Amino acid sequence: MILILAMLLDAALGEPKWLWSRVQHPAILMGQLIGWADTRFNIGPNQRRNGTLTMIALGLGAIMLGALLSAFGPLVELLVVAVLLAQRSLVDHVQAVGNALRLSLGDGRRAVAMIVGRDTATMDTPAVTRAAIESAAENLSDGVIAPVLWFAIFGLPGLLLYKITNTADSMIGYRTPRHQDFGWAAARFDDLLNLIPARLTALLIAATHGQLTQWRAIRSEAQLHRSPNAGWPEAAMARALDVALSGPRSYDGQMRDFAWVHPTGQRTPGPDDIDAAVRTLWRTWAAALVLAGVIVLV
Repeated sequence: MILILAMLLDAALGEPKWLWSRVQHPAILMGQLIGWADTRFNIGPNQRRNGTLTMIALGLGAIMLGALLSAFGPLVELLVVAVLLAQRSLVDHVQAVGNALRLSLGDGRRAVAMIVGRDTATMDTPAVTRAAIESAAENLSDGVIAPVLWFAIFGLPGLLLYKITNTADSMIGYRTPRHQDFGWAAARFDDLLNLIPARLTALLIAATHGQLTQWRAIRSEAQLHRSPNAGWPEAAMARALDVALSGPRSYDGQMRDFAWVHPTGQRTPGPDDIDAAVRTLWRTWAAALVLAGVIVLV
């Protein structure tokens, strides 16, 4: 019941500015801790070892904090879970890109730059749209389905373990000269923890959009993705909307020729397709809510 109420609370309130303008969001605190660890321990010749030990320490700390918070009772659990879910904030950020695109391409570029890491300065309308939809699909898995799943299985310790790992991956899990070794453990552990949620997200998207008969194609295209997990919700979202996703894009001024996901889908999507992606986010969230209810009843 805590999980259901937390999902509803997050969907209703999201991340109220009046609260997070006064106190720091837990995700920011996690980021500060990981940043400190990166500065303190990402040194010397044994960076992979240091990074692995850092992730072990962060994971154990998250598990112990989750157990401690759980001891304060269901109200504390409810509030922590609601804060760490991201459905409403995800919807708001993705919808903001569609709304901005309707004003101008420049507004759309600025809005999408808030949620993606690729170069946005030269994007056309379809590229901005694809970026927003891809972010919607990936973050639906990372920010909603995965936290729901790990809380349902392991309670607050599982949820906090997932969140610290996912945050670490987003900060240090890159194949850059600085983080290729130190962030190796964060990236690998994040891949492991997202293995089931990514596929569950794809399944929920497909099931709620009449695409289960396309599961073999979704699986095939997911395996072409550069990420072992992100391709699953992205491939399912592409077929749900009948939009071609991924494809060439620029990072740090360098074009990268990534494979298209659902290449026969529409190649010139626009703001209306972002609206459709937002509806997909809510439809999939509703399916996850029903699934959580079934788990509670069982």
